[in-house]
Amino acid sequence: MKLLITGGAGFIGSNFTFYMMEKRPEYELICLDKLTYAGNLATLTPVMGQSNFKFIWGDIADRTAVFELFEGERPDVVVNFAAESHVDRSIEDPGIFLQTNVMGTQVLLDACREYGVGRYHQVSTDEVYGDLPLDRPDLFFTEQTPLHTSSPYSASKASADLLCNAYQRTYNLPITISRCSNNYGPYQFPEKLIPLMIANALADKPLPVYGQGLNVRDWLYVEDHCAAIDLILEKGRVGQVYNIGGHNEMRNIDIVKLICKTLDKPESLITYVTDRKGHDMRYAIDPSFIHKELGWLPETTFEDGIQRTIRWYLDNQNWWEEIVSGEYQSYYERMYGNR
Repeated sequence: MKLLITGGAGFIGSNFTFYMMEKRPEYELICLDKLTYAGNLATLTPVMGQSNFKFIWGDIADRTAVFELFEGERPDVVVNFAAESHVDRSIEDPGIFLQTNVMGTQVLLDACREYGVGRYHQVSTDEVYGDLPLDRPDLFFTEQTPLHTSSPYSASKASADLLCNAYQRTYNLPITISRCSNNYGPYQFPEKLIPLMIANALADKPLPVYGQGLNVRDWLYVEDHCAAIDLILEKGRVGQVYNIGGHNEMRNIDIVKLICKTLDKPESLITYVTDRKGHDMRYAIDPSFIHKELGWLPETTFEDGIQRTIRWYLDNQNWWEEIVSGEYQSYYERMYGNR
């Protein structure tokens, strides 16, 4: 089995690569990544020398390069993690998100059609559903929840999902889609909440929290997400959407305070900044369908997962210190400096 993993040098894609190398050692894995700011080739160092792993630099929106890759490698399965994914960046520059998340997906779908790929899996997000009110804890996103996007990022991901559905209906392309809740764990780029707070707290820098930090997210440990995708590839029904959630709802402010406590840092580091435009209040996935159909349940409690994550960032400071000392600093200042 030859598996093409796009965006494999990013957070979830790299974790999926490591997971599959261990779980499916008989597979041949090909990683395609553009190595934008959030793609770090150093992340893949543990697998670079493996005989069943190959890295290819490239952009999923580059039709010529993608078709040449498919012509040469003939992958059996494609899993698309490649995406611009940070909401703030999508507000700052929506066009990049449309190019990668929509047009890039179309290029991959066309290549899959041309070369008879056996399965195309689109990694999506619960953000395509919009948000839920804080005063209705009984409401959850299901696979039947209408798409109702709030940001250019989520709109681009929803557009990609609709393209996948259309290619399955029109061209009979064997696709599956998964929509996950907020992931956390090793190798996450330090613009996202948990690694940002860990890095800033360790440096005794302010911890910028949007609004009052009351926004609720459903947190999923990245390895549990990888296991769910592997299961979908093995047993999932073509054309089906699967929601992958952790049943770990937490307010942002409570996570930040937990990180302060774990690292023995004062909560006085917390700084409240102007809220994000169109900020979604609550995400909450009902994962009962994937549990009923495929038997998947998250294995990692948030209590265990957050401690493992904090420990990883403590033990791998060189990895993220090299990142925050580079281009990210100018972006960080633009986003938070005047708030």
